[in-house]
Amino acid sequence: MSENSLQGPTVISARSHRRFWWLWVGCAAFAYVCDQLTKWWVTSTMVEGQTTAVIPGVLQWYFIRNSGAAFSIGENFTWFFTIVMAVVATAIIVMSRKIGSAWWGVGLGLVLGGALGNLTDRLFRPPSFAMGHVVDFISFPNFAIFNMADMAVVGGVITICLLTLIGIPMNGVKAEAVSSEQNPAQAAEDNNND
Repeated sequence: MSENSLQGPTVISARSHRRFWWLWVGCAAFAYVCDQLTKWWVTSTMVEGQTTAVIPGVLQWYFIRNSGAAFSIGENFTWFFTIVMAVVATAIIVMSRKIGSAWWGVGLGLVLGGALGNLTDRLFRPPSFAMGHVVDFISFPNFAIFNMADMAVVGGVITICLLTLIGIPMNGVKAEAVSSEQNPAQAAEDNNND
């Protein structure tokens, strides 16, 4: 093997990683900006407790401040959720070095953007630093009230679960591909036997 053939896959891998990294960062930024802009819009055009019908009987904006987690779960544990969101965001940033799949970039980016959106509320909104209440406003009948960050987190988690179920690892290389790359003679023999 020549030195160039050994360096080729590494260069391609680094380029792919950079591409997926930008996708991950872009999805996180998109989710975060959408969340913060919609919350800014709600807090500047509505008063807390106000409802506005969007699609009567189906969808309304209902401005509340939530001290709990996503979908108003676990109120009175604001400090706990602040810590959890900070840990999740840190873990995703650390894991981002392993992203080798566009869909994993999308999934992790959505989770990160949503977590950072709600973490921003917890850190900087009243009543106090790290105890802030999250702005929620999207309301369907007989369902929790939520925001764009919650939607991003749920969408990202669903994407990650589907990728896991269909066997696409974060590095984007399926187990069969890895085993045939590690043992090309065995892969050739398997193909001849088919």
